[in-house]
Amino acid sequence: MSAETRINERIRVPEVRLVGPGGEQVGIVRVEDALRLAIEADLDLVEVAPDARPPVCKIMDYGKFKYEAAQKARESRKNQQQTVIKEQKLRPKIDDHDYETKKRNVVRFLEAGSKVKVTIMFRGREQSRPELGFRLLQRLGADVAELGFIETSPKQDGRNMTMVLAPHKGAKTRAKAQEAAQAAPAKSAPRPAASAAPSTESAPAPETGDAQSSN
Repeated sequence: MSAETRINERIRVPEVRLVGPGGEQVGIVRVEDALRLAIEADLDLVEVAPDARPPVCKIMDYGKFKYEAAQKARESRKNQQQTVIKEQKLRPKIDDHDYETKKRNVVRFLEAGSKVKVTIMFRGREQSRPELGFRLLQRLGADVAELGFIETSPKQDGRNMTMVLAPHKGAKTRAKAQEAAQAAPAKSAPRPAASAAPSTESAPAPETGDAQSSN
């Protein structure tokens, strides 16, 4: 609610259109009567539509309502992501290696949750072959369809042709999950128990010489 919201005794008009605590329409009543009903219900009288004639007021727990409104506003700001638009430029006549490089850039942008403006730059006689740019943009859109979709179809823009790709909802989350899965070390199988080593003790060496006889 706005800081200017008027409640209870701050509502200084002769009469209001009153809404009960359960959302029921009470009708037009004197502001004194509306305030009395709010006090009897141990609630507040809150002006919810000050520009109406007469103003609309509702009987409610203003503290609880203000808290819930602040929570919703915070959640809305949290979920609202700033839109980032990246740009990738291509030429209508492009070799396969260069195309794959440009496509990887587009994939990276989409995985990061960004939109991508793809621009085909025509030069000289290429401007008479717009179908080359159109086919190239359609090919790129199909190649990255798993991560994004064509938000703005290919259109001629002076000497260039542009198209905007937008990431699918959750594409950024899926990309992070895939990276985490690839980075996690594979669980190694338990090693088998080592077998007992053979005994290294040897039998006593046999005597090699004849015992000398005493003279």
